[in-house]
Amino acid sequence: MAADWMLVDGSSLMFRAFFGIPVTVRSPKGEPVNAVRGFLDMMGRLIIDRRPGAVVVATDEDWRPAFRVALIPSYKAHRVVAPIPLELIPQVTIIEGVLEAIGVETMGAEGFEAEDVIASLLPKVSGTVEIVTGDRDLFALVRDPEVRVLYTQQGIGKIQVVDEAEIERRYAIPGRAYGEFAVLRGDPSDGLPGVSGIGEKTAAQLLRRYGSLDGLIASGRLDANAIAYVARARQAGVPVDRAPVPSPRGELAAIPADPRRLDQLTDQYGIASPVEHLLRALRGQAERRSVTVKG
Repeated sequence: MAADWMLVDGSSLMFRAFFGIPVTVRSPKGEPVNAVRGFLDMMGRLIIDRRPGAVVVATDEDWRPAFRVALIPSYKAHRVVAPIPLELIPQVTIIEGVLEAIGVETMGAEGFEAEDVIASLLPKVSGTVEIVTGDRDLFALVRDPEVRVLYTQQGIGKIQVVDEAEIERRYAIPGRAYGEFAVLRGDPSDGLPGVSGIGEKTAAQLLRRYGSLDGLIASGRLDANAIAYVARARQAGVPVDRAPVPSPRGELAAIPADPRRLDQLTDQYGIASPVEHLLRALRGQAERRSVTVKG
C-alpha cells in the first residue's frame, strides 16, 4: 500500500547517486553532473514505484553538528579532512535548485543533519511514512505500522523495506530497539565507539535479556564509565526530533513551480532526460491522487 508521506534523506541519496554513476558524466560545459542525473532519476523511480501521497527531501545543513561533537568528540572526526568528494559539492547546489524549480519540497535546519530533520518531521505529519535512506541510523525511527524505512543498499535498484520484523530478523532485537542497540554497539563509520567490550552480538543479547537500556543500567551490568557514555550517546548517536522545521505542505507538485528557472538549469547542465522523468512521475502521481480523492 502506498504511504501517505515519503521523507527522503537527500544527503544519503546524493551520495548513492554520486558513487553509482561515473563522474565522467558531464554537462555541456564539462562540469560533473553524475550525482544530479542519478538523484533525479532515483527520485522519479521512487515516486513511480512507491506512489507516495507527499514528498519532502531532507538535507544536511551541518554534517557534523556541534551538539554531537560536544557529547562525543570523535563523532565523524575521521571525515574532517575530506567530508564530501570535491566533484559532489557543486552538484548538491544544482540538485537543490532543480528540486526548488520543479516544486519538490526540501527542508533543512541549521545545526542539524538530514536524519534529524526527518525525525523532527514525523510528529508533524499524519498517516503512514516511508523514509528513504542508505543510513542505518534511521532504523531507530521504525514504528509499525506507521513508519518504515526504504533502505537503498545499492541505489534504487535494490531497496530493502525495513519494518520491525526486518529489524528483529537482522539483529535479533525488538523491532523498536535499534536506537538503543546502536548506542551500545557503536558505529565506527560515524566515529561512535560504543560501550567498551560490547559488540553487536553482546548488545543484542543484553537488550533481549533486560528489555531496554534503562533495564540494563538498572541491572548493574554497566560500570560508571559505560553509563556516562550511554547517557551521551543517547543524545548524539541517534536522530533527534528537535530540529526547528515547519510543517510540510503535504502535496505533490503537478507542474514546475518555476518553469523558466527549470528550463535554464536543464539546458545549462544537460539534464533534460532525468528532469522530464521526474516531472512525469510527479504529474502521474498527482493525477492518480486527484482521481482517488474525487472517487
